[in-house]
Amino acid sequence: MAGIGSSNYWEDLRKQARQLENELDLKLVSFSKLCTSYSSSRDGRRGDTLDTTPLLNNSTQDRMFDTMSVEIEQLLAKLTGVNDKMAEYTNTPGTASLNAALMHTLQRHRDILQDYTHEFHKTKGNFLAIREREDLLGSVRKDIETYKTGSGVNNRRTELFLKEHEHLRKYVHISLASL
Repeated sequence: MAGIGSSNYWEDLRKQARQLENELDLKLVSFSKLCTSYSSSRDGRRGDTLDTTPLLNNSTQDRMFDTMSVEIEQLLAKLTGVNDKMAEYTNTPGTASLNAALMHTLQRHRDILQDYTHEFHKTKGNFLAIREREDLLGSVRKDIETYKTGSGVNNRRTELFLKEHEHLRKYVHISLASL
């Protein structure tokens, strides 16, 4: 890489920034699709029973979410570092004549970084809210299903006890009548 005083250094930094921005853009689109598919796959299950659909069938998506989050955070950190180097360059002696153009370019890269950071945090927050909501709803669904199946067993037991009680009552009634 060229020295900090040369225009090649600035161009190298701009190239790095554009490359990181393009990579971030692709990752953020994929990340958004992943988060959308997670909520869609959960929404499609509403009519299914818990016997046929596991509650946490999205563990692969959860791992992909975590992996992509780390990758995007690393890219954002790298882009922040490049922007910081660009800011240092604008303050070096000998760049005063180019300073307005350099500052405009630097501000544009800072705006892009801010937009990507905001988009990432918004998408991540939405995903976590959906996942938490689905986990809570899944827990409630499981409790309801457990109650229903448990009630069925209890109803059957109650029915058997009532039959036995009726038989005993008839037996006692017959036994008393024969006295």
